Amino acid sequence: MTNKITSMAEYYQKYQESVANPEAFWAEIAESSFWRKKWDKVLDWRFDGPGAPMVNWFVNGKLNITENIFERNMFTRKDQVAIIWEPNDPKEKEVRLTYGELFDKVKEFANGLLKLGVKKGDRVAIYLPMVPELAVAMLACARIGAIHSIVFAGFSATALADRINDASANVLITSDGGFRGSKKIPLKDIADEALESCPTVEHNIVLKRTEQDVKWTEGRDKWWHDVIEGVGIDNEAEVMDSEDTLFILYTSGSTGKPKGVVHTTAGYMVFSEYTFKNVFQYNDGDVFWCTADIGWVTGHSYIVYGPLLAGATSVMFEGVPTWPDAGRFWEIVAKYKVNQFYTAPTAIRALIAQGNEWVTKHDLSSLSVLGTVGEPINEEAWRWYHDLIGGGKCPIVDTWWQTETGGIMITPLAGITPTKPSLATLPLPGVQPILVDPEGNELKGNGVEGILCIKFPWPGMLRSLYGDHKRCHETYFSMFKGLYLTGDGAKRDEEGYYRIIGRIDDVINVSGHRIGTAEVEDAINQHPKVNESAVVGYPHEIKGSGIYAYVICEDLSEDEMGTIENEIKATVTKFIGPIAKPDKIQIVSGLPKTRSGKIMRRILRKIGEGDATNLGDTSTLLDPGVVEEIITGAKVEVKR
Repeated sequence: MTNKITSMAEYYQKYQESVANPEAFWAEIAESSFWRKKWDKVLDWRFDGPGAPMVNWFVNGKLNITENIFERNMFTRKDQVAIIWEPNDPKEKEVRLTYGELFDKVKEFANGLLKLGVKKGDRVAIYLPMVPELAVAMLACARIGAIHSIVFAGFSATALADRINDASANVLITSDGGFRGSKKIPLKDIADEALESCPTVEHNIVLKRTEQDVKWTEGRDKWWHDVIEGVGIDNEAEVMDSEDTLFILYTSGSTGKPKGVVHTTAGYMVFSEYTFKNVFQYNDGDVFWCTADIGWVTGHSYIVYGPLLAGATSVMFEGVPTWPDAGRFWEIVAKYKVNQFYTAPTAIRALIAQGNEWVTKHDLSSLSVLGTVGEPINEEAWRWYHDLIGGGKCPIVDTWWQTETGGIMITPLAGITPTKPSLATLPLPGVQPILVDPEGNELKGNGVEGILCIKFPWPGMLRSLYGDHKRCHETYFSMFKGLYLTGDGAKRDEEGYYRIIGRIDDVINVSGHRIGTAEVEDAINQHPKVNESAVVGYPHEIKGSGIYAYVICEDLSEDEMGTIENEIKATVTKFIGPIAKPDKIQIVSGLPKTRSGKIMRRILRKIGEGDATNLGDTSTLLDPGVVEEIITGAKVEVKR
């Protein structure tokens, strides 16, 4: 495989080349892709000034990302398995799609979309369970130049509607329902509720998965199988410009409104393939399994685009790690002889709690690489993962990246970079991290801690926030001139290795997924008895961070006091989804506010962490007495 680093000496050489001449470095990598027309210029950019951020990679290049997955691979991989789909119920038969079969399904559904009038630039929202048709739908959109916006199928009707409306999508693709462990999820009902407030949607394409009865809106609703009936598989890919939008993916921000992160075609393509090959050291014939949902960026980049661009075999799993028992992950590894396994620290900690016997009954000898994603992995979980799952022989790639970065940024290269538990280690070639203090001064040398920024563009980076370029600049580029702000704090140790130490903004990393505190507070405040709320993260032994909500309510009766917490959780589930449900809810009479009305969240965070020994200066609080009341009623044991 080309563009794959094989030693630390080569890593250092490539890294130096990438910093000294980034354009030449990325141009060489992009040469192995299939272009309808080569680029005129590798990079044009500015992070400051009018219209910033402005980032154009491979300027005026013409291509289609699906031609790089299918046409480029068809001579050598037509009969190779592209996707292995493992269903929720282990009694249901798996599906194996070769590159040739997947290509036919993508062309067929692309033709179905064209028949409905979907065209280049249209936004298509996708709200599907983890079934092969989810990958087919996103690739079909890319094939015809439509912009896919995938919404995690655990989000509520309100959250789905918000995302459809922000993108002004004119098509929704969903299913009658979905399976998740022992539950059957009524996705069509949720979608119907969302569509009551989505005037731009003309077509709702419904896949049969659970065979449950659904309501039907004539004219709008169409069965997937009817959409593809009689359309054939002759389809030529739409020629796209390098900077045409490939997809929008919504992520929580520090305000209540989700941000539609925009990724464009060529840069994302080059970056996702390059990072996949190098981080996981994928070899032809390997079986790669990323356990994420495609509704998150991890699934976009490392179930679909990265692996398929590299000609890999990618496992896609519909279920959950603990159903029908806690050995499900390891059963699947043994069943398909998985070589590279990529999951979240949350899943690892949850499985540790289930006991080792669920692991030891399965043959995991096929594993060669382990990976983690979504949050830093704690040392105890790292050692269990390394020693028990990897048998002490598999390197762990602890990967740091974001929805906004498009692909992995700081990570070991499997089997090449010497690792340390809980450290993301070194940046990939082409990635230039920098640590700064709160004033934006660079912290040079090793043994320092600061705010993690990136000082030069990389091909996979976000280009904008959909419909709100100004917010993109304000969120990521306005704090420090000429730098991309990650929102994470980090330490660089004496060897130059990076350890990510958590968010610096009002975002909580729950089970590896970023949840904006403002979005949760907005949902809590929808409850008729709630006057105000403040949400912070606190340490959670399984999720990494849990959600702790401090809530001011109107006068509650004794009966209402007994039900209010469950009602608040139900309200958050309704407006966002179960993933954002608070783990702890404390009813309080007041919040620690300054005289200007600003909530001092650092106090609430410290209390949530169980430490009131050093709350800092509270002299500016309007009512310092409220802090003592919160400590006394805390849902955790608090040291004073």
